[in-house]
Amino acid sequence: MEGIFELIQSPAAWAALVTLVVMEVVLGIDNLLFISILTNKLPEEHRSRVRRIGIFMALGLRLLLLSMIAWLVGLTATVFDLGITGGPNEHGGATFETAFSARDLILIAGGLFLVWKATREIHHNVEGDSHDGDDPNGVPGVAGKAALGVGSAIFQIILLDMVFSLDSILTAVGMTDDLPIMVAAVLIAVGAMLVAADPLANFVNKNPSVVMLALSFLLMIGLVLIADGFGVHVPKGYIYAAMAFSALVETLNIVASRRRARAKARAAASA
Repeated sequence: MEGIFELIQSPAAWAALVTLVVMEVVLGIDNLLFISILTNKLPEEHRSRVRRIGIFMALGLRLLLLSMIAWLVGLTATVFDLGITGGPNEHGGATFETAFSARDLILIAGGLFLVWKATREIHHNVEGDSHDGDDPNGVPGVAGKAALGVGSAIFQIILLDMVFSLDSILTAVGMTDDLPIMVAAVLIAVGAMLVAADPLANFVNKNPSVVMLALSFLLMIGLVLIADGFGVHVPKGYIYAAMAFSALVETLNIVASRRRARAKARAAASA
């Protein structure tokens, strides 16, 4: 208890907590985007429940990994080495690593799955719902959305939760040694995900162009995970800055489109 009280009274601990919460929330956006896109393919009555199941599973995995920090740190130890000489190239840039740890293999596998899933969904959106058929009542595209089962959605969410949770906790371990701070940051970040889950999913579902943008984000994140697994470390600040800029441009497009639609509606009403 004394250790916890000391942390509460420490300005450095509060600074670490705020920084870690921001990092966890940013990393959680990837997880939440995937959950939102996946659950929007479910029947409407199951979407909110499956989103919450996915987020609570993410919380459980993060807390489980925090309780196994010694094992988690061991995941960075080399599992095998291809034996290819690497090192800096003639321009001073680093080449890819040839020694792989368990963490690297998990990131590569998760990145490949994310690339496959995002590419498949992009193809589905480009081709439209014509291959999926309509529901018995003749509503276009409903059968395509309902084709994904709840069990399948939860299984896919578990796979990506494992990858995002591993990345999240390794980031936390690299920023602080205090377990209470890490647990508090994870709880706050997951709480923010719970609050944002339904509004984000509904917004993505109502704006088709945002769906394509979100899938592009997931594709980019998958490629970054694969690169990270091969030892090519792309600064996440660049990735999230690009995502934020793209989201801002898309927001301006949506606002402009809605204003044009309202102006047309007023012109038609006055004619």
